[in-house]
Amino acid sequence: MEQFVELLNNPWILVASLILGLIALVKGADWLVDGASDVAKRLGVSDLVIGLTIVAFGTSMPEFVVNMVSVHDGATDLAMTNILGSNIINVFVILGLTAVVYPVVSQRSSQVLDIPMATLAGVLVLLFAWGGGISRWEALILVLIFVGYMSFTFVKSKKSKTENESIVKMSLPLSILCILGGLAGLTVGGELIVKSAVKIATDFGVSQAVIGLTIVALGTSLPELATSVVAATKKNSDIALGNVLGSNIFNVFFVLGVSGLVHPLPSYDGFVLDSIMAALGCMLVWVFVETNKQKAVKRYAGIVLLVVYAAYLTYRLVGVS
Repeated sequence: MEQFVELLNNPWILVASLILGLIALVKGADWLVDGASDVAKRLGVSDLVIGLTIVAFGTSMPEFVVNMVSVHDGATDLAMTNILGSNIINVFVILGLTAVVYPVVSQRSSQVLDIPMATLAGVLVLLFAWGGGISRWEALILVLIFVGYMSFTFVKSKKSKTENESIVKMSLPLSILCILGGLAGLTVGGELIVKSAVKIATDFGVSQAVIGLTIVALGTSLPELATSVVAATKKNSDIALGNVLGSNIFNVFFVLGVSGLVHPLPSYDGFVLDSIMAALGCMLVWVFVETNKQKAVKRYAGIVLLVVYAAYLTYRLVGVS
């Protein structure tokens, strides 16, 4: 590993390492979900359970792996900003772009449960930020809320869906190969991203927080970005809202919660501002949805989200080094 870090002194290798890490991370999560889903179907697990567990966890694997590597290496600023930055980008950039392409109509379940839960996630992190960081006790609170949320969602969804239309798409050896390849991709990708990000921060005199809020956060949000924009072009933009809200809920209650249990996450310069933005994003979505008859995030709202993010990012890059 020391030899690898020395190689990162070459700027071309440093950039290539970061890009390869992002690719490995995203594809690793994709392979893991595909392989694990097929194995689960062979075992008779319903599509409902697969969607609530394997697929949901799989889309949060990039953030989770990066955080686990970060806390292991002592890069707690990177672990914090990876989640906050990802949640901010999810709402202001991904949902904003999606709404500009095609208005995002919210489903009843999002209005009743997902939007309030995503907003609660942002508010809790903001409260913890004013307290100086996330302690193990506070992390435990996040994890317990996550368990309760998953239990409620599972019970509610099970009552509304009873059919099992699971179809196995690949052979068992290929499924196992996908799982192993996915785990390998996640592991290698996480290591490459964290080592490269820390090196960039060190070489260019930029804080880990800024790198985490921008490059790392955007990279780990690529699956949500791709899914949401493609859905919008096909006029299925309602998928985007659930995708973004679900990701934000998982990121805070599961990824940040587990990260904080492994290692307390202290505050950093700009923590309060980043937490305010993460909470503000979900609050704005709530306001946009509740102030029109269509219960939608319309194009003007998408533009507002993008403008607010641009102003925030400019201030963050100029105001905090």
